[in-house]
Amino acid sequence: MTSVLETDVRERDRPADQQPYALVGVGAIALVSAVALLATLGRYGFFGDELYFVSAGRRLAFGYADQGPLVPAIARLMDLIVPGSLVALRIPAVLVTIAAIFISAQIAREFGGSRAAQLLTATAYATSPFLLVQGSQLATNTIDTALWVLISWLLIRWVRTRSDSLLVWAAVVTAIDMQVKWLIPFFWVAVTIGVLVYGPRELLRRRALWLGAAIVVAATVPSLIWQAGHDWPQLRLGAVVAAEQGAIGGRYTWLPLAIAAAGLFGAVLLFAGIWTLFRSESLRPYRFLGLLPILLAVAFMITNGRPYYAAGCYAAIMAAGAVRWTQSAARWRPFVAAPLIALSVALVVFSLPLESESTIDPVDSRAEAGLQIALYGKFGWMELRRATDDAYRALPEPERETTVVIADSYWQASALDVERQQFGLPAIYSPNRGFGYFGTPPDSATTVLWVGGDEADLRSIFEAVTPIGRADARLGYPDVTRDVTIWRCDRPRRAWSQTWPDMLRLD
Repeated sequence: MTSVLETDVRERDRPADQQPYALVGVGAIALVSAVALLATLGRYGFFGDELYFVSAGRRLAFGYADQGPLVPAIARLMDLIVPGSLVALRIPAVLVTIAAIFISAQIAREFGGSRAAQLLTATAYATSPFLLVQGSQLATNTIDTALWVLISWLLIRWVRTRSDSLLVWAAVVTAIDMQVKWLIPFFWVAVTIGVLVYGPRELLRRRALWLGAAIVVAATVPSLIWQAGHDWPQLRLGAVVAAEQGAIGGRYTWLPLAIAAAGLFGAVLLFAGIWTLFRSESLRPYRFLGLLPILLAVAFMITNGRPYYAAGCYAAIMAAGAVRWTQSAARWRPFVAAPLIALSVALVVFSLPLESESTIDPVDSRAEAGLQIALYGKFGWMELRRATDDAYRALPEPERETTVVIADSYWQASALDVERQQFGLPAIYSPNRGFGYFGTPPDSATTVLWVGGDEADLRSIFEAVTPIGRADARLGYPDVTRDVTIWRCDRPRRAWSQTWPDMLRLD
């Protein structure tokens, strides 16, 4: 322990650009993290959103109702390289997560952090039950979080070097992130407020910053045109998310869940980082970052956003906390850090999808499944496909020519759509989320196999509704892959071209 403390003392006064990079140690942390993620990539099945990304990727567009085009494009690429591979689909998530671990350590180095500070930052990132474990599946937040980390590093490096090319690169990454989801503007607004309060105000006078803003706007125009042409569904989705969050506590649970997402050791460094950014003279040029998590928390609590929306800023704040931790002369540091890290590692291992399917208990209610959606949202897709296929094959052959399948949930529709040709199913539709914008059932479709849904709602659309099948998976998500009725619906009361636009829903 003494040698580490002495090393910190020798390194702490070096200029930031002369701080040694703890490549071997950070590489070891990244390697262990990669092994942990790779070991879980093939576990269970596709998450419902992953199936949706594949479906969306097969219909590439400049915009979608609920996201940008980047993640569907990634899903399409992996689907072309290794069709139907769950592991291949998730490889990009692993890569960006491991890259974020390296970049988080580099942020500590930009702050003047020693090797120990870099190692602690990488450890905190790698032991977060959200930041690391999200890398086990392809998701918009996985890509978005990693891009926030990269943008933070570029901005922090600009503060130290004043190299304007860094601002242009930060704008390019921001433009890419706008093709994932529209959260990064919250980051830049919070940064602007922090800079106006604490400086460096020179940032706002740099031509490169405004050139970068123009790049972002230009890159986002195609998506904006798509959204405007479809009545801005991505913005309207915010109200849906707010309602969902409000139903589970919303503003009252946001902060505890957001802190929990940082992990045990990560949360300690998070609080230490905020305190350090406001108090440390050595980090005074970066003081504006101290306001960043506070402003983001306020913004997302007011709008009832999801607790992990601000997680992209954690790497920078934890890096500041790690610098402070290693610069302290207190002898208790190693004795506190060791058990905290050990407990954090145990928490991450517990969070990884390692449990055997045979030992997982089923759930009976959608509310109960929603608390573990990342688990139960991966089961039952094959049972759903087989039940739908059986119902379709039971139809008289002449009727199949005028039959389509409509799924009540976009997850169900995506699961059926990605394997439609293998099962020989007709065209798949759903009025739910982004899938509703993929196409309208033809007016010639007089018979519909409706997967899921409520009988009373269906009778308002069709003249005849009859249950003809049932999908049920032991570990399925209730009403999605468990206890799902498949209905035969005949004679729509109105033409689909007239009915469909009013049926679209984002909930």
